[in-house]
Amino acid sequence: MFLAIFLLVAGLGEATAENLTKNTASAMRVNAARLESDLRTLAEYGKTTEGGVNRPAFSEADIKARRFVLETMKDAGLSIRLDEAGNIIGRLDGLDVSLPPLAAGSHIDSVPNGGRFDGALGVLAAIECCRTLRDNNIRLRHPMEVIVFVDEEGGLVGSRATLGELDDRALDVITQSGMTVREGISAVGGSPGRIKAAALKKGGLAGYLELHIEQGNVLDSRKIRIGVVEGIVGINRWEVVVEGAANHAGTTPMEGRQDALLAAAHLITAVNRIVTTIPGRQVGTVGRIKAEPGAVNVIPGKVTMSLELRDLDVRKINSLFSGIQKEASLIGEKTRTKISFLEADAPSLPALLDPDVKKLTIRSAGELGLSILEMPSGAGHDAQNIARIAPTGMIFIPSAAGISHSPQEFSRPEDLEAGANVLLLTLVKLDGK
Repeated sequence: MFLAIFLLVAGLGEATAENLTKNTASAMRVNAARLESDLRTLAEYGKTTEGGVNRPAFSEADIKARRFVLETMKDAGLSIRLDEAGNIIGRLDGLDVSLPPLAAGSHIDSVPNGGRFDGALGVLAAIECCRTLRDNNIRLRHPMEVIVFVDEEGGLVGSRATLGELDDRALDVITQSGMTVREGISAVGGSPGRIKAAALKKGGLAGYLELHIEQGNVLDSRKIRIGVVEGIVGINRWEVVVEGAANHAGTTPMEGRQDALLAAAHLITAVNRIVTTIPGRQVGTVGRIKAEPGAVNVIPGKVTMSLELRDLDVRKINSLFSGIQKEASLIGEKTRTKISFLEADAPSLPALLDPDVKKLTIRSAGELGLSILEMPSGAGHDAQNIARIAPTGMIFIPSAAGISHSPQEFSRPEDLEAGANVLLLTLVKLDGK
């Protein structure tokens, strides 16, 4: 505030990002107490007895939380609009009306019985950055937008809409609220019949930054304060169907069986072996399995299970899947079963984040004296979609013990503050660039 008063007295008028020296930018800080208060208030919407939140997209708790965010944006001096997908967009005007906006944000919906910080931090920290700029009487050259993406947990719905990729099939998916995506978007004030109008053109944003908890244990275990994300993994999922023959468990000899569950067990171990025998950070998971008919005295005749592969390189994902398919064919021959792979969802493409935004983020964290680690994100985020149309970066702060999507999810106040300050300084640097 002293800086702004000095500039005005000196006859320089309103402070701008161009007036900011390196020392001035490094001295500006968010109001950590205000940010923590906002996080506590938001956590009341859908609060669970275990201390987490149950706030699936389009639920009553989500709709109430959206109202709180709208009020918080208004208090911060942002003008507000809702796009056709139901994404909330708050805007702080810049000095040059011809420039596209810089944006920051995340989501406020949660998984069932999830945590208080996932997504919420990115939204409220972005609003706090706008408040801090206003408190210091600083206007960026670019407009600044805070985006609250709708239904992130349901498959990055809001950011997919900004790419024009929500079709009728996606709109008819039933969400955790019990409504379809189409019904949910209508319930929050969007216009699913005009969903294509939510799409942004490439270059429509000058840049996008997302602050998020890590959702893993890399930063916390290494005592590192800031993760600078180099890329967000692609995610491919399949439904695997193993077909054998159900028969009496007591009267069918072992050599005469076509046990679908036995074949599935062989395939699960094969997935683990194939994924772990080559170097890299790729992961493969079988997280759901169902045997039919599911009786203790009947040999399983059919098994349905999931398969998920994640990596930063789509070629590696394809290579791993090819190896798994070959192994499945051998297992099928050995167990006299048939194994089929059906793509469960549209693949989520890997996204390498912008190297210049990454450099500015590293510089900002360094000026704040924070330890830094460049790292991939093993979880999907709206940033991976926005990266296809704008220079994009992500900032991670530690998740205590690596816990997320759980009521035990926690990030320390000092890490919340550090992440928000890195977000603020990086936005200022992006605006100058």
